[in-house]
Amino acid sequence: MGGRLLFVEADGGSRGNPGNAGYGALVRDAVSGEVIAERAESVGIASNNVAEYSGLVAGLRAAFDIDPTAEVTVRLDSRLIVEQMSGRWKIRQEDMRRLALEAREIVAVLSAGGGSVTYTWIPRAENSAADALANSAMDGKPVNWTGTRYGPPGPDPDPDPDPARPARLTGGAVDVARLTGARPAAAAADLGAPTRIVLVRHGITDFTVAGKLDGRGGPDPSLNAEGRRQARAVAAGIKGFIGDDSASLVTSSLQRAIETGAAIADQLGVPAQIDADWDEQSFGDWDDKTIGHLAASHPQELLRFREDPHYARPGGEAHADLEVRVLAAFGRATAVGGTVVVASHRKPIMTVLAHVLGIPHERIWRLATAPASLTSVEVWDDGGTSVAFVNDTSHLR
Repeated sequence: MGGRLLFVEADGGSRGNPGNAGYGALVRDAVSGEVIAERAESVGIASNNVAEYSGLVAGLRAAFDIDPTAEVTVRLDSRLIVEQMSGRWKIRQEDMRRLALEAREIVAVLSAGGGSVTYTWIPRAENSAADALANSAMDGKPVNWTGTRYGPPGPDPDPDPDPARPARLTGGAVDVARLTGARPAAAAADLGAPTRIVLVRHGITDFTVAGKLDGRGGPDPSLNAEGRRQARAVAAGIKGFIGDDSASLVTSSLQRAIETGAAIADQLGVPAQIDADWDEQSFGDWDDKTIGHLAASHPQELLRFREDPHYARPGGEAHADLEVRVLAAFGRATAVGGTVVVASHRKPIMTVLAHVLGIPHERIWRLATAPASLTSVEVWDDGGTSVAFVNDTSHLR
């Protein structure tokens, strides 16, 4: 569970497109509707889209300064930015990509602190407050205030900050390197095309329906009828997401991932490569057991399994060992370049996300990865990383 529920509303404008441009952004308390921060500033001569992205960055930064663990809903009247930041549309313009990367780095720090960010489109009429702020900026009247109850804390008295504590954001670059391994925004930006890893969780099996554990070395069931339908739907969803781009395809060595990958291979017209390092964790003597049964009969062991990365069941695998092989597979996929689709399992996908976002093992369970969901991670040559979206199941509806 994250912190405070916040709305960010942002807009931008350009008188000439490109021309005199400015942005407006505000933060609302999502419960009371009270506006608790406003930002407006000129961005010089720029396009509408650059001004709108600048407003998004300013709004996210303001929300973070109010609560670095906030659950933020960003409301924009630009469908373009909503779709791009949700990972469904590409960002082709370099100036927009630079700002999108800065926004994603703020999102990464929020996520590492237990918060979240989602994007939603609203009609222009419902974004009038942010529009008014953008016009104020273009009129040469900047705005920068936060309610005194919500301002960021004073200087940190601790000269050796806890690396697990979220970094503070200021008006400048985002300090995310120590949290996520990402390149700080102040460094020279890598504007080249990133490698895009699309992580797919397999469709459901009878074990999934029954809530049974089924790891590496277990019974290894096939997809059931609903799982096969999901596999076809996720394949179509991937095709819609990547468009005409070429892609590589990797699957784990377990049957349900291979079958999900086969549907994707058929849709994309590419062969599937098997990499067993993407297999699900081995649960040893807990394979074929339901979580309900384990919670009732082995509560302490189950708690230790969730919290201790070095704990393994007899005949099973510790999370620390899973992490080594999965991150090795992730490195191999990243080295391929372009778009790489990986059909895998819940725990490996969570492991990649935890690695990219700097989430400790005991909090990995907060990451949702539904059957037949899509998660996308982007990796740049300079080491910068971005989680474009997580647990997208829109193709199943």
